[in-house]
Amino acid sequence: MFKNKTLLITGGTGSFGNAVMKRFLNTDVKEIRIFSRDEKKQDDMRKLYRNEKIKFYIGDVRDKNSVKDAMYGVDYVFHAAALKQVPSCEFFPMEAVKTNIMGTENVLTAAIERGVKKVICLSTDKAAYPINAMGISKAMMEKVFVAKSKTVDPERTLICGTRYGNVMASRGSVIPLFIEQIKSGQPLTVTDPNMTRFLMSLEDAVELVAFAFENAKAGDIMVQKSPGTTIGDLAEAIKDLFNVDNEIRIIGTRHGEKLYETLLTKEEHVVAQDLGGFYQVPADKRDLNYDKYFVEGDEKLSTDEEYNSHNTDRLNMDQIKDKLLSLDYVREELKGWNN
Repeated sequence: MFKNKTLLITGGTGSFGNAVMKRFLNTDVKEIRIFSRDEKKQDDMRKLYRNEKIKFYIGDVRDKNSVKDAMYGVDYVFHAAALKQVPSCEFFPMEAVKTNIMGTENVLTAAIERGVKKVICLSTDKAAYPINAMGISKAMMEKVFVAKSKTVDPERTLICGTRYGNVMASRGSVIPLFIEQIKSGQPLTVTDPNMTRFLMSLEDAVELVAFAFENAKAGDIMVQKSPGTTIGDLAEAIKDLFNVDNEIRIIGTRHGEKLYETLLTKEEHVVAQDLGGFYQVPADKRDLNYDKYFVEGDEKLSTDEEYNSHNTDRLNMDQIKDKLLSLDYVREELKGWNN
């Protein structure tokens, strides 16, 4: 499906951008365009891969013209550019609005104007029942792409999205923090040992995007079923792998954090299609006919439940360690530790 096609990845220098680029680099894709505002990371990628298929574009999703310039001749777009750190978005919420909401509008408008065939927008579990600025901005991003998908013929430009949970060992996540604390002989700082999170690898996230690329319809949000763990069990599993007995220090829940994360709200679970390892949440096709909103109801909403990291399949200690050992980062850190 990528034969002789041009793929653009916004935020292409990030963790996901690198992973999805590597996934498709060895296919018969004609060109992969990396679009980001970080020239240092682009230069690092250029030196690392030295591949003529990869083209680099400096720009910012906040600037529609820079996005539009990069989209000339593009067939598909993976929109990964975002502000993702909960604390920074909490203190600078308007920056999250500019990048995550307005930036997405710019990407979609440019894609439609350029005749891009398919756009996949990446979202997060923090967008479901959001309590922090990052989650709220990503929830609005989802509303933007769902609404935008209704304004264009999907045969011309199909717009859809994915929503996934914590990516293990990604920048700013807890696994690198725990390993760094082990290496420096410090206590492992756990917010709440009963806090749960979904566990996904970058490869899982890329598989979700690939699945959405093949199966999603206009306005769909695609979700991958993922196992979960408590933060307390995760800390213990990492201690076991490194064979250390560092103290675990409970520091309390941080500003903007939830006890558990939600991948499907109750309202979405009612309408979602179960596709085996994935859920497909179709776009709401109602218009501004207020009777449908306020007069007609749905009994399922009283009985169905959300899909969250508390009620998903819970990994035991051995399964958590297996999941950790599937990560290149953890294996490299262990190798260095044992040497």
